[in-house]
Amino acid sequence: MRIAIVGPTHPYKGGIAQHTTELAHRLSARGHEVAVESWSAQYPARLYPGVQRVTEPEMEPFEVTRYPLSWRRPDGWIRLGRRLRRQADAVILVVVTPVQAPAYLGVLGALRARGPRGRGTASGRAGSGGADPGGAGPTVVALCHNVLPHERRAVDEPLTSAVLRRSSAVLVHTPAQAELAARLTPAPVLVAEMATHLWSSALSSSPPGPVAGRGGPSADVTRRNLLFFGLVRPYKGLDVLLRALARGPADVRLTVAGEFWGGTGEIARLVEELGLATRVDLRSGYVDAAEVPALFAGADALVLPYRAGTASQNVGLAHLHGVPVVATTVGTLATTVRDGVDGLLVPPDDAEALAVALRRLYEPGVLAGLRSKVIPPDVDGAWERYLDVTLGALGRT
Repeated sequence: MRIAIVGPTHPYKGGIAQHTTELAHRLSARGHEVAVESWSAQYPARLYPGVQRVTEPEMEPFEVTRYPLSWRRPDGWIRLGRRLRRQADAVILVVVTPVQAPAYLGVLGALRARGPRGRGTASGRAGSGGADPGGAGPTVVALCHNVLPHERRAVDEPLTSAVLRRSSAVLVHTPAQAELAARLTPAPVLVAEMATHLWSSALSSSPPGPVAGRGGPSADVTRRNLLFFGLVRPYKGLDVLLRALARGPADVRLTVAGEFWGGTGEIARLVEELGLATRVDLRSGYVDAAEVPALFAGADALVLPYRAGTASQNVGLAHLHGVPVVATTVGTLATTVRDGVDGLLVPPDDAEALAVALRRLYEPGVLAGLRSKVIPPDVDGAWERYLDVTLGALGRT
């Protein structure tokens, strides 16, 4: 099957770009003819207060990758849709943000336009039983990492709904996201549990070697240091973690590594107010792949104090490095972290409950016990299951 994946990839940074790339590699390995159609410019810089690109690839780039999309060039949207109509049997549209909806609607409009398709399978396929909007063209699956943004605007829902309604099927990563998508479109909605893709695939890069906490010589070492990792946004609850740290064990430090959405000012002020200046290390900026192993090697646990969320690759990344996770019970965190086994779970937006968990983490034997039960993710098995659902959505296995 000729499959086009439309979405971010290298040189764009972050988990979604990595997922797009890994998906292309995995589909190709299954014998499909795959191409990635990506962005030369995703959106205006003013809409993303951070660095959008990386210099060095975070994983092996996919060989057949083009960059026809730019938010500045609506003509490019139309040209891509027309080309995919001729060249693709199926299209996976990676839905990242409603800001990109106009571009995707342009692509879909040209893709669904009446006219000869050229060579390929017959028109009218609809994946898992859904209608093929427009009655012609390749099957289109909208792959939603988040159906709607965590911090929403009034236009987000109608823009996203317009894209999903013009798709043959929708693929999401959790049942809760499936319920949300089903309210926005009559198209079939399928759930595929997210497969780990952060620097872990044999197709893209070598996974890290044995790490502390997996029976190595440093398994019993306590570093008295916690890690908050990734893009810092209000819904991720870093402020809650800081308040918990102030109430928790007095000699425990925290490393915050990641880009700050809108700058470090507010968090830096809170650190000062709470008297944590000597205990909190704010490492503002995007974390390159090469820096990740050392960050996790220096941490007793990863803390995910999210107020809201769907799924997080950071649990799998921590477990890949033998590190337990302290998290809130939002989204898939409640199932990917096993409370009292390989991590600790607390209610969201509750600084006191989180402080109790941090104190418990450093009680005698608790940290070592959690480390001993951390199981690295089954990357290949997870991806095989993910591909099965994805190809089912496209109408073929």
